[in-house]
Amino acid sequence: MVRITRLDNGLTVASVAVPHMVSVSVGFWVGVGGRHEPARWCGISHFLEHLLFKGTARRSARQISQDIEGLGGELNAFTTEEHTCYFSKALHPHLRDLVDVLGDMCRWSRLAPADIGTEREVIKEELAMYLDQPHHFVQDLLNETLWPNHPLGRSLTGTVETLDGMRRADLRAYLDRHYQAGNIWIVAAGRVRHPDLLDAVAAFARGLPPGQRPAFEPAPPPQSRPRVRHVVRETEQTQLALGVPTFCRHDPRRYALRLLSTMLGENMSSRLFQTLREERGLVYSVGSALVLFADAGALTVSAGLDPGRLPTVLRLILEEFGRFRTCRVGAAELDRARDYLIGQMELSLESSNQQMMWMGEQLLDYGRWISASEIRRRLHEVTPAQVRAAAIECLHPDRLNLALVSPRAREPQARRLLADFPL
Repeated sequence: MVRITRLDNGLTVASVAVPHMVSVSVGFWVGVGGRHEPARWCGISHFLEHLLFKGTARRSARQISQDIEGLGGELNAFTTEEHTCYFSKALHPHLRDLVDVLGDMCRWSRLAPADIGTEREVIKEELAMYLDQPHHFVQDLLNETLWPNHPLGRSLTGTVETLDGMRRADLRAYLDRHYQAGNIWIVAAGRVRHPDLLDAVAAFARGLPPGQRPAFEPAPPPQSRPRVRHVVRETEQTQLALGVPTFCRHDPRRYALRLLSTMLGENMSSRLFQTLREERGLVYSVGSALVLFADAGALTVSAGLDPGRLPTVLRLILEEFGRFRTCRVGAAELDRARDYLIGQMELSLESSNQQMMWMGEQLLDYGRWISASEIRRRLHEVTPAQVRAAAIECLHPDRLNLALVSPRAREPQARRLLADFPL
């Protein structure tokens, strides 16, 4: 049901056929994101993502929306540290229409000066919105702390200064350099035939320069002592984000680390949710997450809490870190985490959109299709000892990074807690 074709110019076309579905989802994936940007152009990948919706030689911004929504479909995009994706979904007879609109956007965007000026202001409002949301802002602060003075630590949205510094010539040069055949993957999933997809893509691919994937600055080595960042805001809560650098996505130990994160805080039965919310009532929201890049990664814990509870909450989080380092997890807890991950994976793949996302991310991140059965097998191979080994390696006391957005200055107290509490 999976077919992948690499055209002569380097463009990759892939399909995941799920014949019982009535929909088809198409994604145009570009292998460029925040970590490929020079500091002066921080946010340019995201800026371009916005601008490609503003019109082409054939379509106005309104026509782009109407040509998809008029079919009962949907159209969107997103930018990450390592890639940008434009995607659309509709009933399967409209495959050619979806490819035509997405291809038009990615290859023949006008980048009109008036649109650039308007969208610059829109993104400034987006940036202001995130700055006004402490639970979002603290994540950017944590990234800066994890990867200081590095592209991975910069905001994907950019800053007011970098946005104002980008000119049309900069945007056009960046688009022409990165939106080339060797750096684009076209993926369709759902009720789709691979020959039909190749036929629909032909016009977009014709004459597209070969190009190649861009290089990026390697991730810095982990720090040798804890780091704390604190910003005072007039908020009711303290927003906490604690993170440690981890393995990259190619490390085989990532499966043990993924299970560790699940047991730590990824659902309501996790240790942190049960301890901090259900048993003690110290927080409303708490959770963990794992992000993996080509050469680095991070495991993070986030929580919103009353400022006076910061020492207690931070101590309890660090105690859980310590338990993972000193004790093997029980078989029953490991089985529950494994079943949760597998169940969530299987449920998500019922959607043509998620099938397309799965395929696109794997092709860009690993250069191949990884089946759900392979993921299940790798998760079942993880032992309690491997989870503990991952914890010992990653949850190291010297590698802790803490970001706080709080109405009161708590940084000295938090710094002492990190220094005094042995894991």
